[in-house]
Amino acid sequence: MPFLTASAIKQTYDVIVVGSGAAGGQSAYTLCMDGAKVLMLEAGRNYTPATETAMFQTPDQAPLRGVDTPEKAFGFYDATVDGGWQVPGEPYINTRRDDAGRFDWWRARMLGGRTNHWGRISLRNGPYDFKPYSRDGLGFDWPIDYADVAPYYDKVEMLIGVYGDNDGLENTPDSPAGVLLPPPKPRVSDLLVQQRAGRLGVPVIAGHRAVLTRRLDADNLPAKLHPGNPEAQRILRESMLRRAACWWATPCGRGCSTGANYQSTTVHLPPALATGRLDIVCNAMVREVVLGANGKADGVRFIDKTSGKEFAASGRVVVLAASACESARILLNSKSTSFPDGLANSSGKVGRYVMDTVGADLTGQVPILENLPLHNEDGADGGHMYTPWWLYKEQLAGKLGFARGYHIEFGGGRRMPGPGTGAKLEWLTGGSYGLKFKQDVRRYYGSFVSFAGRGEMIPNENSYCEIDPLVKDKWGIPVLRFHWQWSEHENRQAAHMQRTFANIITAMGGRVQGKVEADGAKAIAPGGSIIHELGGAIMGADPKTSVTDRWCRTWDVDNLYITDGAVFASNADKNPTLTIMALAWRACDHILARMRRKEL
Repeated sequence: MPFLTASAIKQTYDVIVVGSGAAGGQSAYTLCMDGAKVLMLEAGRNYTPATETAMFQTPDQAPLRGVDTPEKAFGFYDATVDGGWQVPGEPYINTRRDDAGRFDWWRARMLGGRTNHWGRISLRNGPYDFKPYSRDGLGFDWPIDYADVAPYYDKVEMLIGVYGDNDGLENTPDSPAGVLLPPPKPRVSDLLVQQRAGRLGVPVIAGHRAVLTRRLDADNLPAKLHPGNPEAQRILRESMLRRAACWWATPCGRGCSTGANYQSTTVHLPPALATGRLDIVCNAMVREVVLGANGKADGVRFIDKTSGKEFAASGRVVVLAASACESARILLNSKSTSFPDGLANSSGKVGRYVMDTVGADLTGQVPILENLPLHNEDGADGGHMYTPWWLYKEQLAGKLGFARGYHIEFGGGRRMPGPGTGAKLEWLTGGSYGLKFKQDVRRYYGSFVSFAGRGEMIPNENSYCEIDPLVKDKWGIPVLRFHWQWSEHENRQAAHMQRTFANIITAMGGRVQGKVEADGAKAIAPGGSIIHELGGAIMGADPKTSVTDRWCRTWDVDNLYITDGAVFASNADKNPTLTIMALAWRACDHILARMRRKEL
Protein backbone atom coordinates (compact mmCIF):
# COMPACT_ATOMS: atom_id res chain seq x y z
CA MET A 1 0.00 0.00 0.00
CA PRO A 2 1.73 3.26 -1.09
CA PHE A 3 0.15 5.39 1.68
CA LEU A 4 1.30 4.09 5.05
CA THR A 5 0.76 4.93 8.66
CA ALA A 6 3.84 5.72 10.68
CA SER A 7 3.63 2.43 12.57
CA ALA A 8 3.56 0.45 9.30
CA ILE A 9 7.12 1.40 8.31
CA LYS A 10 9.07 -1.85 8.55
CA GLN A 11 11.89 -1.71 6.03
CA THR A 12 15.03 0.24 5.28
CA TYR A 13 14.59 2.34 2.14
CA ASP A 14 17.06 3.30 -0.52
CA VAL A 15 16.16 6.95 -0.03
CA ILE A 16 14.08 8.93 2.45
CA VAL A 17 12.65 12.12 0.95
CA VAL A 18 11.39 14.74 3.40
CA GLY A 19 8.76 16.90 1.69
CA SER A 20 6.41 16.40 -1.25
CA GLY A 21 6.34 19.70 -3.15
CA ALA A 22 8.42 20.79 -6.13
CA ALA A 23 11.68 19.45 -4.67
CA GLY A 24 10.28 16.40 -2.90
CA GLY A 25 7.98 15.45 -5.76
CA GLN A 26 10.71 15.77 -8.36
CA SER A 27 13.18 13.87 -6.18
CA ALA A 28 10.78 10.99 -5.59
CA TYR A 29 9.80 10.88 -9.26
CA THR A 30 13.40 10.74 -10.52
CA LEU A 31 14.46 8.13 -7.98
CA CYS A 32 11.45 5.83 -8.29
CA MET A 33 11.31 5.90 -12.08
CA ASP A 34 14.90 4.65 -12.14
CA GLY A 35 14.49 1.85 -9.62
CA ALA A 36 15.05 3.27 -6.13
CA LYS A 37 12.74 2.39 -3.25
CA VAL A 38 11.67 5.67 -1.61
CA LEU A 39 9.89 6.69 1.57
CA MET A 40 8.34 10.15 1.42
CA LEU A 41 7.52 11.94 4.68
CA GLU A 42 5.04 14.81 4.44
CA ALA A 43 4.29 17.05 7.42
CA GLY A 44 0.74 17.77 6.24
CA ARG A 45 -2.32 15.75 5.42
CA ASN A 46 -3.06 13.82 2.27
CA TYR A 47 -4.61 15.88 -0.53
CA THR A 48 -6.37 14.71 -3.68
CA PRO A 49 -6.85 17.40 -6.36
CA ALA A 50 -9.28 15.25 -8.35
CA THR A 51 -11.87 15.44 -5.58
CA GLU A 52 -10.85 18.51 -3.56
CA THR A 53 -10.40 21.18 -6.24
CA ALA A 54 -13.13 23.83 -6.53
CA MET A 55 -13.04 23.78 -10.32
CA PHE A 56 -16.13 25.68 -11.42
CA GLN A 57 -17.55 27.22 -8.25
CA THR A 58 -18.22 30.95 -8.43
CA PRO A 59 -17.60 33.49 -5.64
CA ASP A 60 -21.28 33.66 -4.70
CA GLN A 61 -21.16 29.97 -3.75
CA ALA A 62 -18.44 30.50 -1.12
CA PRO A 63 -18.66 31.80 2.45
CA LEU A 64 -18.20 35.59 2.49
CA ARG A 65 -18.20 35.46 -1.31
CA GLY A 66 -14.79 33.80 -1.22
CA VAL A 67 -12.85 36.80 0.13
CA ASP A 68 -9.54 36.54 1.95
CA THR A 69 -9.64 35.64 5.64
CA PRO A 70 -6.88 35.04 8.21
CA GLU A 71 -7.34 31.30 7.70
CA LYS A 72 -7.46 31.55 3.88
CA ALA A 73 -5.16 34.41 2.96
CA PHE A 74 -5.68 33.93 -0.79
CA GLY A 75 -9.42 33.41 -0.62
CA PHE A 76 -11.78 30.58 0.24
CA TYR A 77 -11.08 28.58 -2.91
CA ASP A 78 -7.28 28.68 -2.64
CA ALA A 79 -5.83 25.18 -2.71
CA THR A 80 -3.77 25.58 0.47
CA VAL A 81 -5.18 23.60 3.37
CA ASP A 82 -3.81 23.52 6.92
CA GLY A 83 -1.29 26.19 6.13
CA GLY A 84 -0.65 29.87 5.56
CA TRP A 85 1.25 32.68 7.22
CA GLN A 86 0.42 31.18 10.59
CA VAL A 87 0.00 27.45 11.27
CA PRO A 88 -1.82 26.64 14.53
CA GLY A 89 0.57 25.11 17.04
CA GLU A 90 3.60 25.78 14.83
CA PRO A 91 4.84 29.31 15.59
CA TYR A 92 7.96 31.04 14.40
CA ILE A 93 9.68 34.07 15.88
CA ASN A 94 10.70 37.40 14.37
CA THR A 95 13.28 39.58 16.07
CA ARG A 96 11.50 42.59 14.58
CA ARG A 97 7.85 43.14 13.66
CA ASP A 98 8.10 46.20 11.41
CA ASP A 99 7.71 45.79 7.65
CA ALA A 100 11.41 46.40 6.99
CA GLY A 101 12.69 43.89 9.53
CA ARG A 102 10.27 40.98 9.68
CA PHE A 103 10.08 37.78 7.67
CA ASP A 104 6.65 36.30 6.91
CA TRP A 105 6.88 32.53 6.49
CA TRP A 106 4.26 30.77 4.38
CA ARG A 107 3.87 27.03 4.94
CA ALA A 108 1.52 24.58 3.25
CA ARG A 109 0.88 21.55 5.42
CA MET A 110 -0.47 19.23 2.74
CA LEU A 111 0.67 16.66 0.20
CA GLY A 112 2.21 18.55 -2.69
CA GLY A 113 3.00 21.58 -0.55
CA ARG A 114 2.92 24.95 -2.26
CA THR A 115 2.75 23.42 -5.73
CA ASN A 116 -0.99 23.11 -5.26
CA HIS A 117 -1.56 26.87 -5.18
CA TRP A 118 1.48 28.57 -6.73
CA GLY A 119 1.35 30.96 -9.70
CA ARG A 120 2.90 28.44 -12.16
CA ILE A 121 5.41 31.00 -13.47
CA SER A 122 8.30 28.90 -14.78
CA LEU A 123 11.39 30.87 -15.75
CA ARG A 124 14.90 29.60 -16.37
CA ASN A 125 17.84 31.23 -14.62
CA GLY A 126 20.24 32.65 -17.19
CA PRO A 127 24.03 32.42 -17.40
CA TYR A 128 24.51 35.66 -15.43
CA ASP A 129 22.29 34.34 -12.64
CA PHE A 130 24.70 31.52 -11.80
CA LYS A 131 27.75 33.83 -11.68
CA PRO A 132 26.54 37.09 -10.12
CA TYR A 133 29.67 37.69 -8.03
CA SER A 134 31.87 37.42 -11.11
CA ARG A 135 29.67 40.00 -12.79
CA ASP A 136 29.36 42.70 -10.13
CA GLY A 137 31.39 41.58 -7.07
CA LEU A 138 28.37 41.08 -4.82
CA GLY A 139 26.94 37.94 -3.25
CA PHE A 140 28.18 34.54 -4.36
CA ASP A 141 28.83 32.58 -7.53
CA TRP A 142 27.25 29.14 -7.82
CA PRO A 143 29.66 26.21 -8.25
CA ILE A 144 27.74 25.33 -11.41
CA ASP A 145 26.81 27.29 -14.51
CA TYR A 146 23.89 27.42 -16.90
CA ALA A 147 25.27 24.65 -19.10
CA ASP A 148 25.18 22.25 -16.13
CA VAL A 149 21.48 22.86 -15.52
CA ALA A 150 20.18 23.45 -19.06
CA PRO A 151 19.54 19.75 -19.86
CA TYR A 152 17.47 19.47 -16.69
CA TYR A 153 15.48 22.57 -17.53
CA ASP A 154 14.65 20.81 -20.81
CA LYS A 155 13.52 17.69 -18.97
CA VAL A 156 11.39 19.50 -16.41
CA GLU A 157 9.68 21.66 -19.03
CA MET A 158 8.82 18.58 -21.08
CA LEU A 159 7.60 16.66 -18.04
CA ILE A 160 5.40 19.30 -16.41
CA GLY A 161 4.38 21.23 -19.53
CA VAL A 162 5.38 24.90 -19.82
CA TYR A 163 4.00 27.39 -22.31
CA GLY A 164 6.06 30.23 -23.75
CA ASP A 165 8.11 31.50 -26.70
CA ASN A 166 11.79 31.78 -27.51
CA ASP A 167 12.68 35.48 -27.85
CA GLY A 168 16.49 35.45 -27.80
CA LEU A 169 16.77 38.13 -25.13
CA GLU A 170 19.80 38.75 -22.94
CA ASN A 171 20.09 36.36 -19.97
CA THR A 172 16.60 35.04 -20.77
CA PRO A 173 17.40 31.57 -22.10
CA ASP A 174 15.54 29.97 -24.97
CA SER A 175 14.38 26.36 -24.77
CA PRO A 176 15.20 23.86 -27.52
CA ALA A 177 12.73 23.64 -30.37
CA GLY A 178 9.64 21.64 -29.48
CA VAL A 179 10.11 21.80 -25.70
CA LEU A 180 7.71 24.65 -24.90
CA LEU A 181 3.98 24.57 -25.45
CA PRO A 182 2.42 27.42 -27.44
CA PRO A 183 1.51 30.45 -25.33
CA PRO A 184 -2.12 31.53 -25.00
CA LYS A 185 -3.38 34.48 -27.01
CA PRO A 186 -2.72 37.86 -25.35
CA ARG A 187 -5.61 39.74 -23.80
CA VAL A 188 -6.53 43.22 -25.03
CA SER A 189 -4.83 44.82 -22.03
CA ASP A 190 -1.70 42.71 -22.70
CA LEU A 191 -1.47 44.05 -26.24
CA LEU A 192 -1.89 47.61 -25.01
CA VAL A 193 0.86 47.15 -22.41
CA GLN A 194 3.11 45.62 -25.08
CA GLN A 195 2.50 48.53 -27.46
CA ARG A 196 2.92 51.37 -24.99
CA ALA A 197 5.74 49.83 -22.92
CA GLY A 198 7.53 49.12 -26.18
CA ARG A 199 7.58 52.85 -26.90
CA LEU A 200 9.53 53.24 -23.65
CA GLY A 201 12.02 50.53 -24.59
CA VAL A 202 10.49 47.99 -22.21
CA PRO A 203 10.04 44.56 -23.85
CA VAL A 204 6.86 42.54 -23.37
CA ILE A 205 6.93 38.88 -24.40
CA ALA A 206 4.93 35.69 -23.89
CA GLY A 207 4.89 34.44 -20.32
CA HIS A 208 6.28 31.07 -19.29
CA ARG A 209 3.88 29.16 -17.06
CA ALA A 210 3.31 25.50 -16.18
CA VAL A 211 -0.13 25.29 -17.78
CA LEU A 212 -1.07 22.94 -20.63
CA THR A 213 -2.27 24.99 -23.59
CA ARG A 214 -2.55 21.65 -25.35
CA ARG A 215 -2.17 18.06 -24.22
CA LEU A 216 1.34 16.70 -23.80
CA ASP A 217 2.83 14.49 -26.49
CA ALA A 218 2.46 11.23 -24.60
CA ASP A 219 3.67 9.21 -27.57
CA ASN A 220 7.11 10.80 -27.84
CA LEU A 221 8.05 12.63 -24.64
CA PRO A 222 8.39 9.57 -22.37
CA ALA A 223 11.15 8.11 -24.55
CA LYS A 224 13.01 11.43 -24.53
CA LEU A 225 12.77 11.70 -20.76
CA HIS A 226 13.55 8.07 -19.95
CA PRO A 227 15.61 6.55 -22.78
CA GLY A 228 16.24 2.83 -22.39
CA ASN A 229 13.69 2.52 -19.56
CA PRO A 230 10.51 0.95 -20.99
CA GLU A 231 8.79 0.70 -17.60
CA ALA A 232 9.23 4.41 -16.93
CA GLN A 233 8.13 5.25 -20.46
CA ARG A 234 4.93 3.22 -20.09
CA ILE A 235 4.08 4.70 -16.70
CA LEU A 236 4.77 8.27 -17.82
CA ARG A 237 2.73 7.84 -20.99
CA GLU A 238 -0.25 6.70 -18.95
CA SER A 239 0.21 9.62 -16.57
CA MET A 240 0.43 12.16 -19.38
CA LEU A 241 -2.71 10.80 -21.00
CA ARG A 242 -4.62 11.50 -17.79
CA ARG A 243 -3.78 15.21 -17.99
CA ALA A 244 -6.17 17.44 -19.94
CA ALA A 245 -5.42 20.73 -21.65
CA CYS A 246 -6.47 23.87 -19.80
CA TRP A 247 -10.20 24.65 -19.69
CA TRP A 248 -9.55 28.40 -19.39
CA ALA A 249 -12.03 28.45 -16.54
CA THR A 250 -10.49 27.84 -13.13
CA PRO A 251 -7.96 30.08 -11.33
CA CYS A 252 -4.72 28.11 -11.03
CA GLY A 253 -4.44 28.90 -7.33
CA ARG A 254 -7.31 26.50 -6.71
CA GLY A 255 -5.33 23.60 -8.18
CA CYS A 256 -6.67 21.56 -11.07
CA SER A 257 -8.64 18.33 -10.88
CA THR A 258 -7.80 17.48 -14.50
CA GLY A 259 -4.06 18.04 -14.25
CA ALA A 260 -3.97 20.94 -16.67
CA ASN A 261 -1.39 22.76 -14.60
CA TYR A 262 1.62 21.54 -12.68
CA GLN A 263 1.14 20.25 -9.16
CA SER A 264 3.34 17.64 -7.56
CA THR A 265 0.14 15.80 -6.64
CA THR A 266 -0.93 15.43 -10.29
CA VAL A 267 2.38 15.30 -12.16
CA HIS A 268 5.18 13.86 -10.00
CA LEU A 269 3.52 11.65 -7.44
CA PRO A 270 1.09 9.57 -9.58
CA PRO A 271 3.81 8.06 -11.82
CA ALA A 272 6.16 7.61 -8.87
CA LEU A 273 3.43 5.74 -7.02
CA ALA A 274 2.66 3.68 -10.14
CA THR A 275 6.18 2.21 -10.02
CA GLY A 276 5.29 0.50 -6.73
CA ARG A 277 8.49 1.90 -5.26
CA LEU A 278 7.13 4.92 -3.41
CA ASP A 279 5.63 4.81 0.08
CA ILE A 280 4.16 8.00 1.53
CA VAL A 281 3.50 8.81 5.17
CA CYS A 282 1.47 11.98 5.69
CA ASN A 283 1.24 13.94 8.94
CA ALA A 284 4.88 13.06 9.57
CA MET A 285 6.66 16.03 11.16
CA VAL A 286 10.39 15.40 10.85
CA ARG A 287 12.33 16.40 13.95
CA GLU A 288 15.90 15.53 12.99
CA VAL A 289 18.23 13.56 10.78
CA VAL A 290 19.86 10.67 12.66
CA LEU A 291 23.63 10.34 12.36
CA GLY A 292 25.22 6.90 12.55
CA ALA A 293 28.51 5.95 14.18
CA ASN A 294 30.10 5.89 10.72
CA GLY A 295 29.36 9.59 10.24
CA LYS A 296 26.62 8.94 7.69
CA ALA A 297 22.92 9.67 7.93
CA ASP A 298 21.02 6.59 9.12
CA GLY A 299 17.55 8.07 8.62
CA VAL A 300 15.23 10.48 10.39
CA ARG A 301 13.09 10.79 13.48
CA PHE A 302 9.61 12.24 13.10
CA ILE A 303 6.44 12.91 15.03
CA ASP A 304 3.28 11.20 13.85
CA LYS A 305 0.86 14.13 14.16
CA THR A 306 -2.18 11.84 14.41
CA SER A 307 -0.91 10.10 17.55
CA GLY A 308 1.77 12.47 18.85
CA LYS A 309 4.23 9.58 19.02
CA GLU A 310 7.80 9.66 17.76
CA PHE A 311 8.93 7.22 15.07
CA ALA A 312 12.12 6.51 13.17
CA ALA A 313 12.71 5.66 9.52
CA SER A 314 15.92 4.26 8.04
CA GLY A 315 17.46 4.79 4.61
CA ARG A 316 20.72 4.58 2.73
CA VAL A 317 20.32 8.21 1.65
CA VAL A 318 18.38 11.11 3.15
CA VAL A 319 17.07 13.90 0.92
CA LEU A 320 15.78 17.05 2.60
CA ALA A 321 13.20 18.75 0.37
CA ALA A 322 10.96 20.31 2.99
CA SER A 323 11.35 23.94 1.74
CA ALA A 324 14.36 26.14 2.33
CA CYS A 325 13.71 27.26 5.89
CA GLU A 326 12.14 23.98 7.03
CA SER A 327 15.16 22.02 5.81
CA ALA A 328 17.47 24.47 7.60
CA ARG A 329 15.38 23.99 10.75
CA ILE A 330 15.75 20.21 10.54
CA LEU A 331 19.52 20.51 10.17
CA LEU A 332 19.83 22.98 13.04
CA ASN A 333 17.77 20.70 15.29
CA SER A 334 19.88 17.64 14.35
CA LYS A 335 22.53 18.11 17.01
CA SER A 336 25.08 15.55 18.17
CA THR A 337 28.53 15.41 19.69
CA SER A 338 29.92 15.52 16.16
CA PHE A 339 27.73 18.46 15.17
CA PRO A 340 26.83 20.47 18.29
CA ASP A 341 25.64 23.41 16.18
CA GLY A 342 23.49 21.36 13.86
CA LEU A 343 24.09 18.70 11.24
CA ALA A 344 26.22 19.54 8.19
CA ASN A 345 27.06 22.87 9.82
CA SER A 346 30.85 22.79 10.16
CA SER A 347 30.89 25.97 8.06
CA GLY A 348 28.41 27.71 10.36
CA LYS A 349 26.34 28.57 7.29
CA VAL A 350 23.20 26.53 7.95
CA GLY A 351 20.37 29.03 8.26
CA ARG A 352 22.46 31.85 6.81
CA TYR A 353 21.78 33.93 3.70
CA VAL A 354 18.01 33.49 3.65
CA MET A 355 16.56 35.37 0.67
CA ASP A 356 13.18 36.29 -0.75
CA THR A 357 12.13 38.01 -3.96
CA VAL A 358 11.91 41.81 -4.00
CA GLY A 359 8.30 42.81 -4.57
CA ALA A 360 6.48 46.10 -5.27
CA ASP A 361 3.29 46.84 -7.18
CA LEU A 362 1.15 49.58 -8.68
CA THR A 363 -2.24 49.70 -10.39
CA GLY A 364 -3.65 52.06 -12.97
CA GLN A 365 -7.01 52.74 -14.59
CA VAL A 366 -6.91 53.06 -18.39
CA PRO A 367 -9.82 54.90 -20.06
CA ILE A 368 -9.16 53.31 -23.46
CA LEU A 369 -10.10 49.95 -21.90
CA GLU A 370 -13.51 51.19 -20.71
CA ASN A 371 -16.76 49.90 -22.24
CA LEU A 372 -15.09 47.35 -24.51
CA PRO A 373 -17.35 44.95 -26.40
CA LEU A 374 -18.26 41.96 -24.25
CA HIS A 375 -15.84 39.07 -24.68
CA ASN A 376 -14.38 36.28 -22.55
CA GLU A 377 -10.93 37.04 -21.15
CA ASP A 378 -10.60 34.24 -18.59
CA GLY A 379 -7.61 32.67 -20.33
CA ALA A 380 -4.92 30.81 -18.42
CA ASP A 381 -5.70 32.73 -15.22
CA GLY A 382 -2.21 34.13 -14.68
CA GLY A 383 -0.12 36.26 -16.99
CA HIS A 384 -0.18 35.53 -20.70
CA MET A 385 2.73 37.97 -21.11
CA TYR A 386 5.47 39.49 -18.95
CA THR A 387 8.54 41.71 -19.10
CA PRO A 388 11.97 40.16 -18.47
CA TRP A 389 14.72 42.40 -17.07
CA TRP A 390 15.94 44.59 -19.90
CA LEU A 391 18.62 46.91 -18.46
CA TYR A 392 21.59 44.56 -17.97
CA LYS A 393 24.05 46.78 -19.84
CA GLU A 394 23.01 49.96 -18.06
CA GLN A 395 23.15 48.17 -14.72
CA LEU A 396 26.61 46.73 -15.34
CA ALA A 397 27.80 50.24 -16.24
CA GLY A 398 26.63 51.48 -12.83
CA LYS A 399 23.92 53.78 -14.20
CA LEU A 400 21.01 52.54 -12.09
CA GLY A 401 22.21 52.71 -8.49
CA PHE A 402 21.29 49.09 -7.73
CA ALA A 403 23.04 45.90 -8.78
CA ARG A 404 20.35 43.39 -9.71
CA GLY A 405 17.23 43.46 -11.84
CA TYR A 406 13.58 42.49 -11.82
CA HIS A 407 10.92 41.22 -14.15
CA ILE A 408 7.40 42.60 -14.45
CA GLU A 409 4.23 40.59 -14.07
CA PHE A 410 1.04 42.36 -15.07
CA GLY A 411 -2.61 41.62 -15.53
CA GLY A 412 -5.83 43.18 -16.64
CA GLY A 413 -9.01 42.26 -18.41
CA ARG A 414 -12.46 41.14 -17.45
CA ARG A 415 -11.99 38.32 -14.99
CA MET A 416 -14.68 36.61 -12.96
CA PRO A 417 -16.46 39.39 -11.02
CA GLY A 418 -16.19 39.23 -7.26
CA PRO A 419 -16.86 41.37 -4.20
CA GLY A 420 -14.00 43.68 -5.10
CA THR A 421 -15.07 44.34 -8.69
CA GLY A 422 -16.99 47.49 -7.84
CA ALA A 423 -15.07 48.43 -4.71
CA LYS A 424 -12.84 51.46 -4.13
CA LEU A 425 -14.00 53.37 -7.19
CA GLU A 426 -14.49 56.61 -5.26
CA TRP A 427 -11.24 58.08 -6.56
CA LEU A 428 -12.79 57.87 -10.04
CA THR A 429 -16.47 58.45 -9.38
CA GLY A 430 -16.43 60.77 -6.41
CA GLY A 431 -18.75 58.32 -4.70
CA SER A 432 -21.83 57.16 -6.62
CA TYR A 433 -24.77 54.98 -5.63
CA GLY A 434 -27.93 53.44 -7.05
CA LEU A 435 -28.27 53.36 -10.83
CA LYS A 436 -25.20 55.58 -11.30
CA PHE A 437 -23.08 53.19 -9.21
CA LYS A 438 -24.15 50.24 -11.40
CA GLN A 439 -23.29 52.22 -14.52
CA ASP A 440 -19.89 53.11 -13.07
CA VAL A 441 -19.12 49.50 -12.20
CA ARG A 442 -19.93 48.42 -15.76
CA ARG A 443 -17.89 51.27 -17.17
CA TYR A 444 -14.74 50.61 -15.19
CA TYR A 445 -14.95 46.80 -15.11
CA GLY A 446 -11.91 45.45 -16.94
CA SER A 447 -10.18 48.83 -17.32
CA PHE A 448 -7.63 48.33 -14.55
CA VAL A 449 -4.12 47.02 -15.16
CA SER A 450 -1.91 45.95 -12.25
CA PHE A 451 1.87 45.71 -12.33
CA ALA A 452 4.06 43.71 -9.95
CA GLY A 453 7.84 43.69 -9.92
CA ARG A 454 9.71 40.55 -8.91
CA GLY A 455 13.37 41.26 -8.33
CA GLU A 456 16.63 39.76 -7.17
CA MET A 457 17.75 40.06 -3.56
CA ILE A 458 21.48 39.89 -2.86
CA PRO A 459 22.26 37.54 0.07
CA ASN A 460 23.47 39.35 3.16
CA GLU A 461 24.77 38.51 6.63
CA ASN A 462 21.78 40.10 8.36
CA SER A 463 19.08 37.91 6.84
CA TYR A 464 19.09 34.48 8.40
CA CYS A 465 17.23 32.02 10.60
CA GLU A 466 18.32 30.22 13.75
CA ILE A 467 16.75 28.05 16.43
CA ASP A 468 14.91 30.02 19.09
CA PRO A 469 16.29 28.97 22.50
CA LEU A 470 12.91 29.01 24.25
CA VAL A 471 9.96 28.41 21.93
CA LYS A 472 8.87 24.98 20.71
CA ASP A 473 5.96 23.92 18.53
CA LYS A 474 3.12 21.71 19.72
CA TRP A 475 5.20 18.64 18.86
CA GLY A 476 8.04 19.75 21.11
CA ILE A 477 10.33 20.74 18.24
CA PRO A 478 12.30 24.00 18.63
CA VAL A 479 11.13 26.66 16.18
CA LEU A 480 12.92 29.12 13.93
CA ARG A 481 13.73 32.70 14.78
CA PHE A 482 14.17 35.05 11.82
CA HIS A 483 16.41 38.07 11.34
CA TRP A 484 15.76 40.18 8.27
CA GLN A 485 17.22 43.20 6.51
CA TRP A 486 16.96 44.57 2.99
CA SER A 487 19.97 46.36 1.53
CA GLU A 488 19.88 49.64 -0.35
CA HIS A 489 20.17 47.65 -3.59
CA GLU A 490 16.75 46.12 -2.98
CA ASN A 491 15.17 49.37 -1.79
CA ARG A 492 16.41 51.30 -4.83
CA GLN A 493 15.24 48.48 -7.06
CA ALA A 494 11.71 48.75 -5.58
CA ALA A 495 11.70 52.50 -6.19
CA HIS A 496 12.74 51.89 -9.81
CA MET A 497 9.82 49.48 -10.15
CA GLN A 498 7.42 52.19 -9.01
CA ARG A 499 8.72 54.70 -11.53
CA THR A 500 8.64 52.17 -14.35
CA PHE A 501 5.07 51.10 -13.61
CA ALA A 502 3.90 54.71 -13.42
CA ASN A 503 5.59 55.50 -16.74
CA ILE A 504 3.90 52.56 -18.45
CA ILE A 505 0.49 53.46 -17.03
CA THR A 506 0.95 57.06 -18.24
CA ALA A 507 2.04 55.83 -21.68
CA MET A 508 -1.20 53.83 -21.82
CA GLY A 509 -3.15 57.02 -21.23
CA GLY A 510 -4.04 55.79 -17.76
CA ARG A 511 -4.20 57.16 -14.23
CA VAL A 512 -2.22 55.73 -11.33
CA GLN A 513 -4.30 54.49 -8.42
CA GLY A 514 -2.74 55.66 -5.18
CA LYS A 515 0.76 56.99 -4.69
CA VAL A 516 3.88 56.36 -6.73
CA GLU A 517 6.25 55.62 -3.87
CA ALA A 518 9.62 57.31 -4.35
CA ASP A 519 11.02 55.73 -1.18
CA GLY A 520 11.84 52.13 -2.04
CA ALA A 521 11.92 51.19 1.65
CA LYS A 522 8.21 52.03 1.76
CA ALA A 523 7.37 50.42 -1.58
CA ILE A 524 9.05 47.07 -0.94
CA ALA A 525 6.96 44.17 0.34
CA PRO A 526 7.99 42.59 3.68
CA GLY A 527 10.48 39.73 3.56
CA GLY A 528 8.86 36.38 2.84
CA SER A 529 5.66 37.86 1.49
CA ILE A 530 6.41 36.87 -2.11
CA ILE A 531 6.79 33.24 -0.86
CA HIS A 532 10.08 32.69 -2.66
CA GLU A 533 12.32 32.06 0.33
CA LEU A 534 15.63 30.54 -0.64
CA GLY A 535 19.03 29.94 0.94
CA GLY A 536 19.83 28.65 4.40
CA ALA A 537 22.08 25.84 3.13
CA ILE A 538 23.77 27.34 0.09
CA MET A 539 25.87 25.36 -2.35
CA GLY A 540 29.44 26.37 -3.08
CA ALA A 541 32.91 25.27 -4.09
CA ASP A 542 34.43 25.57 -0.59
CA PRO A 543 33.19 23.55 2.42
CA LYS A 544 34.32 26.38 4.70
CA THR A 545 31.84 28.84 3.21
CA SER A 546 28.92 26.68 2.04
CA VAL A 547 26.76 23.74 3.13
CA THR A 548 26.48 21.62 -0.01
CA ASP A 549 28.59 20.90 -3.05
CA ARG A 550 27.60 21.29 -6.69
CA TRP A 551 25.44 18.12 -6.48
CA CYS A 552 23.37 19.35 -3.51
CA ARG A 553 25.28 16.88 -1.31
CA THR A 554 26.25 18.20 2.10
CA TRP A 555 29.97 18.57 2.56
CA ASP A 556 29.92 17.01 6.03
CA VAL A 557 27.61 14.02 5.51
CA ASP A 558 28.23 12.04 2.34
CA ASN A 559 24.73 10.55 2.01
CA LEU A 560 22.71 13.63 2.99
CA TYR A 561 21.36 15.77 0.15
CA ILE A 562 19.24 18.93 0.05
CA THR A 563 17.17 19.42 -3.10
CA ASP A 564 14.95 22.38 -2.24
CA GLY A 565 15.58 26.13 -2.43
CA ALA A 566 17.91 26.07 0.59
CA VAL A 567 20.88 25.39 -1.72
CA PHE A 568 20.40 28.53 -3.85
CA ALA A 569 23.53 30.68 -3.71
CA SER A 570 21.61 33.62 -5.16
CA ASN A 571 17.99 34.50 -5.84
CA ALA A 572 17.63 35.66 -9.43
CA ASP A 573 14.58 37.68 -10.44
CA LYS A 574 13.26 34.50 -12.07
CA ASN A 575 10.69 32.65 -9.97
CA PRO A 576 12.59 29.72 -8.42
CA THR A 577 10.30 26.69 -8.84
CA LEU A 578 11.58 25.55 -12.25
CA THR A 579 15.18 25.78 -11.03
CA ILE A 580 14.32 23.88 -7.84
CA MET A 581 12.97 21.00 -9.93
CA ALA A 582 15.89 21.05 -12.36
CA LEU A 583 18.43 20.93 -9.52
CA ALA A 584 16.47 18.19 -7.76
CA TRP A 585 16.44 16.03 -10.90
CA ARG A 586 20.18 16.63 -11.36
CA ALA A 587 20.96 15.77 -7.72
CA CYS A 588 18.91 12.58 -7.84
CA ASP A 589 20.63 11.48 -11.04
CA HIS A 590 23.84 11.87 -9.04
CA ILE A 591 22.43 9.75 -6.21
CA LEU A 592 21.35 7.04 -8.64
CA ALA A 593 24.76 6.99 -10.34
CA ARG A 594 26.47 6.63 -6.96
CA MET A 595 24.11 3.82 -6.00
CA ARG A 596 24.95 1.98 -9.21
CA ARG A 597 28.63 2.36 -8.34
CA LYS A 598 27.81 1.06 -4.85
CA GLU A 599 29.12 4.22 -3.21
CA LEU A 600 25.93 4.53 -1.18
